[in-house]
Amino acid sequence: MLTLKTYQQQTLDALTAFLQRCRSQPVAQAFAATLAGQERAVAYQPIFGDTPAVCLRIPTGGGKTLLAAHCIAATSRTLLDTDAPVTLWLTPSDTIRTQTLEALANVRHPYRQALAHSFGDRVQVCDLDSLQTLSPQDVGKTAIVVVATIQSFNVSNTAQRNVYAFFEELAPHFDNLPPHFTQGLEKVTAADLESQPYLTEKDIGRVKYSVANWLHLQCPVVIVDEAHNNRTERFFQTLGRVNPSCIIELTATPVPGNNVLHHVSAQELKAEQMIKLPIVLAEHPQGWRDCVADAIRTRDQLETTAQTEPDYIRPIVLIQAAPKGNEATVDVVRQYLLDEQHVPENQIAVATGAQKELDGIDLFDRACQIRYVITVEALKEGWDCSFAYVLASLQSVNSAKDVEQLLGRVLRMPYARSRQQEALNTGVRQFESKIG
Repeated sequence: MLTLKTYQQQTLDALTAFLQRCRSQPVAQAFAATLAGQERAVAYQPIFGDTPAVCLRIPTGGGKTLLAAHCIAATSRTLLDTDAPVTLWLTPSDTIRTQTLEALANVRHPYRQALAHSFGDRVQVCDLDSLQTLSPQDVGKTAIVVVATIQSFNVSNTAQRNVYAFFEELAPHFDNLPPHFTQGLEKVTAADLESQPYLTEKDIGRVKYSVANWLHLQCPVVIVDEAHNNRTERFFQTLGRVNPSCIIELTATPVPGNNVLHHVSAQELKAEQMIKLPIVLAEHPQGWRDCVADAIRTRDQLETTAQTEPDYIRPIVLIQAAPKGNEATVDVVRQYLLDEQHVPENQIAVATGAQKELDGIDLFDRACQIRYVITVEALKEGWDCSFAYVLASLQSVNSAKDVEQLLGRVLRMPYARSRQQEALNTGVRQFESKIG
């Protein structure tokens, strides 16, 4: 199992101390007492009433997902007194959901090993579909982690999402429920009859055998990965439906009202050799072609430098093209690389909602030739490749949050170790044609 970095352990310690206080104090008091130990004072926002809901701010590249896996065990031991918790792990996109699900299901992966350290082999990882095959006998005997996207739950009309749909396969989980257990559960409505024709008017009013209702019965620990783009009133209602025992959000860019319990600085990550700093910025008012050309020259210089390193590094340029309707679109940028910069076609990959040329590609493989990745928005969050050294943004970026998220794509240090060549430690460059 990977040993936590100092800042990760300190973050976990702060969470554990907070949850321990929640057992004997109101949540707001527990929050204030934990912050007092950090010489901070921020009013707690009771978003979910008496349910603890806090945020851990970890810069991109700081190992948020590994820390999240450790948070499950800390919460189950400290707050819930159980060694068989149910956890709902929410991600901001389906790509990240798939990555997280595969990592947690792989017994050799550090994320799964973090769970195994506390729960042994009594761990079940599933998505919303495989949850329907879960046996009632597993509940209370194994640690269950359900990985899903925020969007799967985030809806005003619950008849529009499968997670709220009636599934007969879940019936054994609802057998012989005491009346007080059913009070907060969703019931079948006339709207459900329209979306699920096998239901009849006789079913109206009965408890819905749904994934959401099953989660409500389990009072899950909720892990939220990067929720800043989803913090709407509907999002809060969504989380309330699953009746959480505790909500822990991990993000690099919290918004006001997140109840930030612990804050890790970029310098702490730099001290642990996790990220490349400082960031060198270069603006190109002459236009996007000059911006891309300069990014190419810088990448080539970095690759030459990298050849003297003992570890294999192939520096990659991440190009954020403009949306359709603008000049520097994905197709235009790609043709510019091919025709004017004479970049070989096998060195270019497009990663957008429609074109997923990175799927199934191991960018760390020495046989991989990709040196340029063109995207629009698809990689703004969650894309993880430490070989990315140069960011060329061809869009106007007006939000500080968006700037931080974009920079995060090229912050991570290869192999989480400082490089022998200083240019590869501080060589994160951002080339922009426009920035607000």
